[in-house]
Amino acid sequence: MEPFIGSVAVRDGHLTRRGLARHHRQVFRDVYLARDVELTARIKAHAAWLATGAVLAGPSAAAVFGTKWLDPNAPAEIVRADRHAADGMLAHSWALAAGETCLVAGVDATTPARTAFDLGRTRPLDEAIPLIDALMNATRVSAAEIAAVAAAHSGVRGVRRIPGLLKLVDGGAESPQETRVRLILVRGGLPRPETQIAFKDLRIRVDMGWRTWKVAVEYDGVQHWSDRRQRTWDIDRLALMDEAGWVVVRVSSDMLRRPDVIVERVRAKLLERGACAQLLGGSRA
Repeated sequence: MEPFIGSVAVRDGHLTRRGLARHHRQVFRDVYLARDVELTARIKAHAAWLATGAVLAGPSAAAVFGTKWLDPNAPAEIVRADRHAADGMLAHSWALAAGETCLVAGVDATTPARTAFDLGRTRPLDEAIPLIDALMNATRVSAAEIAAVAAAHSGVRGVRRIPGLLKLVDGGAESPQETRVRLILVRGGLPRPETQIAFKDLRIRVDMGWRTWKVAVEYDGVQHWSDRRQRTWDIDRLALMDEAGWVVVRVSSDMLRRPDVIVERVRAKLLERGACAQLLGGSRA
């Protein structure tokens, strides 16, 4: 169920005031949601648009484009001249150029490229990259499109960080953890891996790796250890990869707290497979 304007529902006879209060919760002023419906980032964004009619921006715009892994407890973000906003909202007075807004799922939002630009310039690097990765995965917006928006706003606060950020984003990431693994490898001095490598003949794919040396890196979430079917399939996949001449380095959530271990294990496999030591240098900032 979607959020709705409570006064309109009562006026049109769809609900009584008592029914509205009893079975629904208020998300923003006069905007309600059924009590048994989970409040997601997308629903919260839609509710903010109903409450204000303003253009959705940042994570809220990303949410209506279908971006995953967004925090539903974060404020809904909008763009309008008046920066005063209700609790649970954050209003920006950004200047939006022609072509930087669009209608998506019936609401107004900044385009994917403008959304990525704003995420990149307003958030710390390690927070922005997973968000932009997920947005790129959902919308297929390209780094070139994001760079074009940045070029059109050369004087805007935070724009200088965009070129460096775009060297690190990758829409192939299918979770924030995959993004973290990729950043650990790149910052550890390893060549940038290709993401979502597909093996059509085997009907499988791996999170990231290097075709030249046939080394893959897989992030294993909790389901890889707790789900029996997933665990069995993982064993079969590893056997298929081995038969195809590939070696797979598996990374768990606990290992993310030991980035040096991840880098050294992957570096060792790349060296075993013939990678030049000069390509596997020390850590980069």
